[in-house]
Amino acid sequence: MVFFLRLRPLAALCLFWVLFSCKPGTAEKEGATARPPNIVLIFTDDQGYGDVGVFGAADIATPHLDQMAKEGVQLTSYYAAQAVCSASRAGILTGCYPNRIGIHNAMMPNSGKGLHPGETTLAEMLRELGYKTAIYGKWHLGDAPEFLPTRHGFDTYFGIPYSNDMWPLHPQQGSVFNFGPLPLYENETVIDTLTDQSQLTTQLTERSVDFINQNKEQPFFLYLPHPQPHVPLYVSEKFKGKSNRGLYGDVIMELDWSVGQINQALRANGLEENTIVIYTSDNGPWLAYGNHAGSAAPFREGKGTAWEGGQREPFIIKYPAKLKAGQVLDTPLMAIDLLPTLAEVTGAPLPERTIDGKSAWPLLTGQTRTSPQEAYFFYYRVNELHGVRHGKWKLYFPHTYRSMEGQVPGRDGLPGKYAMKEVEEIQLYDLEADIGETTNVASEHPEVVAKIRLLANGMRSRLGDSLLDLEGSETRSAGKLEQ
Repeated sequence: MVFFLRLRPLAALCLFWVLFSCKPGTAEKEGATARPPNIVLIFTDDQGYGDVGVFGAADIATPHLDQMAKEGVQLTSYYAAQAVCSASRAGILTGCYPNRIGIHNAMMPNSGKGLHPGETTLAEMLRELGYKTAIYGKWHLGDAPEFLPTRHGFDTYFGIPYSNDMWPLHPQQGSVFNFGPLPLYENETVIDTLTDQSQLTTQLTERSVDFINQNKEQPFFLYLPHPQPHVPLYVSEKFKGKSNRGLYGDVIMELDWSVGQINQALRANGLEENTIVIYTSDNGPWLAYGNHAGSAAPFREGKGTAWEGGQREPFIIKYPAKLKAGQVLDTPLMAIDLLPTLAEVTGAPLPERTIDGKSAWPLLTGQTRTSPQEAYFFYYRVNELHGVRHGKWKLYFPHTYRSMEGQVPGRDGLPGKYAMKEVEEIQLYDLEADIGETTNVASEHPEVVAKIRLLANGMRSRLGDSLLDLEGSETRSAGKLEQ
């Protein structure tokens, strides 16, 4: 009895069940399935919806992702938490709308801000259950030591602290950023600086495979936020010139290879059946970069906008032990739902602080075809509510946004110039009939507009809306060094 008391409560409960509830001769089989699932979250940067074969890419070969979709579940109406780097990462790791926790836009180096230590991340939630946790890739939630991943539940960190373009680039234009060399971290120590990132995707993949091999005897959470295909684009020699979409396509092919390496490592260690593998991206393509940007097809606009191309992302989840293979679900979901979904699967308690996400496990397992949320809210900039998704409807409030429509796109790593456009009145789109958001039907459906405006007002009371100069009652602050 003393032995059980020394274990974590959940671990003791699991061990007690295995030892005393199994029939003779079945302990080994039942014990294997009683172990909570491993979790692998692969998160790319600025990848468009149309950059994966099963999501419509005809000019980039993605055999590993296509196979993963056949063996798992493909979500076709999945949204990133926001249309820009730091905010999106905050949402998927905490289950909160980024503006709830004070994270807006993309954090600059040396900003003195980061994810607040009081917020609970996926890594912290799972480490409390005895998971080993690792992040290999881009963090971008604070580069001061107080905000690094090792302070937010990750046992191991190898990667870069912010976007891969946040160092002096394009001297012919003048430096876009002047923060010094791009640092490469090992936990909390800078071990190198990067000017050539061509081997980084391979290095992050190798680290991930090693982590799987070393932790096969216990549950683990592996977070692999690749810095690619964010510009500047880098690819190793093994994929250079291999695609039919230039350097950008080569980069996607290498990311697809990385997925294949991860799944192969899981199979080799007998872990595939009881591992949840997820693949998605943080926001849509950075369209100003032309041939170095991805494709949001068939959607409107891209990164930095609330239009479908800005936040609707490819999403594939595979979990052979529990999820029926080959499903394609068009029910709306958002990154904020991931943490509570994984909490339900693993038995983890939800964070003490209020979150916005709700578990999508009943949807993924076929118990329902209904979204866990009545509506999803599309914030951008510093707390501007631009749009709302409600069922098949997408409504936009008056706001300004950037667009490359009618502009000369950039080329070969240099950006084109955005035009600023304005939504002057409420617009409503039927996404089932008009996936490209071409026809405003607000005047034809006043009852839908009224319903969504009511939902929006409820969210504004909680999280605010700077477009209307409204403060929310439930927002929290980001971490700040002076605190």
